Amino acid sequence: MAAAGALRGLVWGGGGRRASAAVLLLSPLREALGLPVCRSKSAVSFLTRPDRPNLAYHKLKGRSPGVVFLPGFNSNMNGQKAAALEDFCSSLGHAFIRFDYTGCGSSDGRLEDCTIGKWRKDVLSVLDELTDGPQILVGSSMGGWLMLHAAIARPDKVAALVGVAVAADHLVTAFRKLPLEAQKAIEEKGEWKFPTKHNKDGYYSLRYDFVREAANHCVLNSPIPVTCPIRLIHGMRDAEVPWQVSLQVAERVLSQDVDVILRKTGQHRMSEKEETKLLVNTVDDLIDKLATLA
Repeated sequence: MAAAGALRGLVWGGGGRRASAAVLLLSPLREALGLPVCRSKSAVSFLTRPDRPNLAYHKLKGRSPGVVFLPGFNSNMNGQKAAALEDFCSSLGHAFIRFDYTGCGSSDGRLEDCTIGKWRKDVLSVLDELTDGPQILVGSSMGGWLMLHAAIARPDKVAALVGVAVAADHLVTAFRKLPLEAQKAIEEKGEWKFPTKHNKDGYYSLRYDFVREAANHCVLNSPIPVTCPIRLIHGMRDAEVPWQVSLQVAERVLSQDVDVILRKTGQHRMSEKEETKLLVNTVDDLIDKLATLA
């Protein structure tokens, strides 16, 4: 009973509408609390596309609004944030989708052949082929950049956005901050060893063509024509993407319903227990808000 009470406060925030669901212990949170995990594994499905590589995904059927999780660069759909959101949506009966971009995780294709533009098309394929009704997009890091593009391209489909450490324009901005000599050397070599602590080598190997193509998808240079509710969560100790990027996004979007939530101790992945709680509660609040507006 004590554990159930603790989880009620952790996940449901005391909301009366969902008090009866508080006894459902979400798998990532059960694990964090040291409780047995009884999560059933669903089989990977594939979205077949005649003109592009097949995309691996997990789909949970349910009511609207649905939730779609967009992972970060060189990541996949099996992370803690995606799993927590899937468990949450399952407990409420809402639809949920998580998927792998082309060249990532279980999807077809090669990572080295990918571009921001191709991944943008992946997101639109998922929205067009796998979802029904309004959707809340949750984008982590690069997924936050792609969710903005999806909201621009599908305004009637995207009902709200939640960004976690949104990396809008980040790779292009980081490249342009390099000394001109370094930029020239990367262009001549055709490769950029982009520093990161999330890879065992200490860097991601990016083709110069990838960076050049990404520049075509920058969104922070002009107003962003997105008018739906937006919530941006960012850690102030993010060593990968400065938290000021979320402020830039908030300033650029046309929507007036924008909240920026800064975690003083948060790092880039925002996957600590309290940060997962914050993400789930943020999505929960948006579901309530959209239900009120409907």
